Amino acid sequence: MPTDAAILSAESVLIGCAAPGRDDAITQVGRKLLALGAVEPQYLDAMHDRERSVSTYVGEGVAIPHGTDESRRFVKRTALAVLQFPDGVDWDGNEVRLCVGIAAKGSEQVGILSSLARILMDGERARQLREAPDADTILRVLNEMDEEFPP
Repeated sequence: MPTDAAILSAESVLIGCAAPGRDDAITQVGRKLLALGAVEPQYLDAMHDRERSVSTYVGEGVAIPHGTDESRRFVKRTALAVLQFPDGVDWDGNEVRLCVGIAAKGSEQVGILSSLARILMDGERARQLREAPDADTILRVLNEMDEEFPP
């Protein structure tokens, strides 16, 4: 299967990002999903709508922005975008260093969120993601989740 059809690929990961705040970080991760061909532009607005209704901060320095249920019609294919913010981003009083954007068709989002939660509950793996020196490290740590949701 071509790389561009993978839920998570090297092209999905950006390290060393910077954002002045939460909204900019969400926009950046949304633009990455757009660049990956996973979503239509309207999905980015829905990611901000979701954040206004409930925070996507999940702990361990990680946020998982995603669209609203109604925005699934703007998802072309299921994909993840992973942006690392080494200097942190203020996320309503929490510091986020890793932002995992999700675009999912149908009910796939629930399974992806569940798998991410299992990985992030392991403090060591969460630290490895936050402090990863390169995209390969992030891909290796998240590989277990990717295997549960193959392309």
